[in-house]
Amino acid sequence: APSTADVEFPLDCGPQQALVVKKATGDLDGDGAPETVAVVHCDAPMGTPPDGVYVLTHNPGHTHARVVATLVDPRARNTVTGLTVTDGAVLATLLGYSTADVPSCCPDVKDSARWQWKDDRFVRSTPAAARSV
Repeated sequence: APSTADVEFPLDCGPQQALVVKKATGDLDGDGAPETVAVVHCDAPMGTPPDGVYVLTHNPGHTHARVVATLVDPRARNTVTGLTVTDGAVLATLLGYSTADVPSCCPDVKDSARWQWKDDRFVRSTPAAARSV
């Protein structure tokens, strides 16, 4: 499975490091080779930095894995509390905010998301209705 070491994540952390906080592995595109799904955020000294969710693949002949898809953009201000790869699909539990006015300490929306590889891209669906926390 692709390693998250030395990967350039599309995440602007300024002086902080990008920190991989969760990962899951599985064959997402049916090619027989596993992909790695990584939850990454900036290693901020305080607060709750938003998470990004990225899919990594490892091409033969390359020393490092590369990001091939962004499933959750950090700009969406989500925190990922659960991540699994099951039957070729990525499942995540996301905490988020109903409006921009909700303080970042206190997400008020809990959502489940599922991504499945289809027609050369990841298609998101929601396995269950979003509900308030």
